[in-house]
Amino acid sequence: MNEDFKEYLLNQNLSANTVTSYLCAIKQYANRYNDITQHNLRDYKAFLMEDYKPQTVNLRVRAINCYLESIGKENWKLSSVKVQQKPFLENVISEADYLYFKNCLKRDDELYWYFVVRFLAATGARVSELVQIKTEHVKIGYLDLYAKGGKLRRIYIPAVLQKEALVWLKDSDKQSGFIFLNKYGDRITARGIAGQLKHMAIRYDLDPTVVYPHSFRHRFAKNFLERYNDIALLADLMGHESIETTRIYLRKTSTEQQNLVNEIVDW
Repeated sequence: MNEDFKEYLLNQNLSANTVTSYLCAIKQYANRYNDITQHNLRDYKAFLMEDYKPQTVNLRVRAINCYLESIGKENWKLSSVKVQQKPFLENVISEADYLYFKNCLKRDDELYWYFVVRFLAATGARVSELVQIKTEHVKIGYLDLYAKGGKLRRIYIPAVLQKEALVWLKDSDKQSGFIFLNKYGDRITARGIAGQLKHMAIRYDLDPTVVYPHSFRHRFAKNFLERYNDIALLADLMGHESIETTRIYLRKTSTEQQNLVNEIVDW
């Protein structure tokens, strides 16, 4: 079951993370049920809804539906569950804290981590995309990635960041290849980046809950809309399939809401 599905997924041009998560979902299903029936599928969804958050339920439902496609049972697909969105963004690093953080890293000659943060916040890249950036991409100013169905996602490297990064790469004698490596010379993992960012946050007395890779992607989106209010363009830059996904960045963070209420309400 798993091997055939794995081969199917690899032919769909999905990311490595998506393949892994889909295979985990199928393994979980197979551990509970001996075969694929509509009754078992409904029971599995009910189990997920009892034990997991809606986002996780929907991820595993997508995995099951993808498997059903692979065996020609599309008419058995499960429906997703509704995710109740909060009226504010949570755990997004403020612009002030972002500027403070990157300046501290640069001041202390932590240039590797300075550029990790800079690339995340100035390109809107996901951490899985960040680790694919090579010296060659910095030189031309963009990175092209292909998502499911061959859809192109271009990640632009702003000129200011490009100029600064090229100096760093030259000083590091980095002529070509991936730029974010671990101490063994392999591409650093998303977990490695997240863990070190938390460590750095504590060093500089920042709230660790807002210092994680995706927080800087959120910061990119918030800053972009504040400076250039074109949500359709932002959706393209973020790689969102639907503009509805991007609309969350029109919302204030909970801290911003609190500050506005404190300023406005005097009655």
